[in-house]
Amino acid sequence: MDGYILGQQLINGLTLGSIYGLIAIGYTMVYGIIGMINFAHGDVYMISAYVSAITLAVVTFFGLHSVPAALLVTLVITMVITGLYGWSIERTVYRPLRGTNRLAPLITAIGVSLVLQNYVQISQGPNVQGVPTLINGSLRLGDAEHFIQIKYMSLMIIVISLLAMALLTWLIHGTSLGRQCRATQQDRKMATILGINTTRVISLVFVVGSVMAAIAGVLVTMNYGSFDFFVGFIIGIKAFSAAVLGGIGSLPGAMLGGLLLGSLESLFSGYVSSDYKDVFSFSVLVLVLIFKPSGLLGRPAVEKV
Repeated sequence: MDGYILGQQLINGLTLGSIYGLIAIGYTMVYGIIGMINFAHGDVYMISAYVSAITLAVVTFFGLHSVPAALLVTLVITMVITGLYGWSIERTVYRPLRGTNRLAPLITAIGVSLVLQNYVQISQGPNVQGVPTLINGSLRLGDAEHFIQIKYMSLMIIVISLLAMALLTWLIHGTSLGRQCRATQQDRKMATILGINTTRVISLVFVVGSVMAAIAGVLVTMNYGSFDFFVGFIIGIKAFSAAVLGGIGSLPGAMLGGLLLGSLESLFSGYVSSDYKDVFSFSVLVLVLIFKPSGLLGRPAVEKV
């Protein structure tokens, strides 16, 4: 029986960790390129949850009742709109502050987070919103009394998250855009001298991070069915913690940190108490940073002279 409980908690942890990892990618990419923590990224995820619900309602209203088609259209439109949000935020808010001391963008990021929260609260209302469950059913492994249940939606979250991570890895390591991103990350001034449009690269990094948050927003909305204007704050902090845990600036570290944090939360909830799962997760984060400040897969920062 204990084996089934452990297996169930690990499945729950992988599902939750996949979401953390997708959102953590946005934090780690922006930090890796320009050394800035975009604390508004969690609220970009919140925007994607609202966009996905509105889009789903619209496509259903116009007669698209096929669940796979409706989900695909919702996912694509949400990715595009949320990517535009990310581009707009970078273009209008962060770009003018580039080159200033690091405190100004940090405070501005917190301000952008508050603006997005209040914008959604005023435009969509403060009440909890919801969407109908579209994907039901689950797989059961075991007998009638003791079994591991894997919901189809949870399985879809894990698979899509891994595919998104694999596609992003190919983009960074196998394309010209990826080489430009890595060059900008290593030395922005030298990359500019070599003819790379670093301004465009930074904008695209914000777009890619927002698109990853959009994927997470669609998946979480379809899985849990409810959200509000404050949901981005909590999950944003968790995703940022996952990025730091894995090694901020490292894409594999972001996903590893997300999976590890989600698994720890789930195991602690199942075996100890769900009331203190956040305390336990952050305690593990503190311990990792004490003994390995750069994170699990991060590299120590080297000061350029």
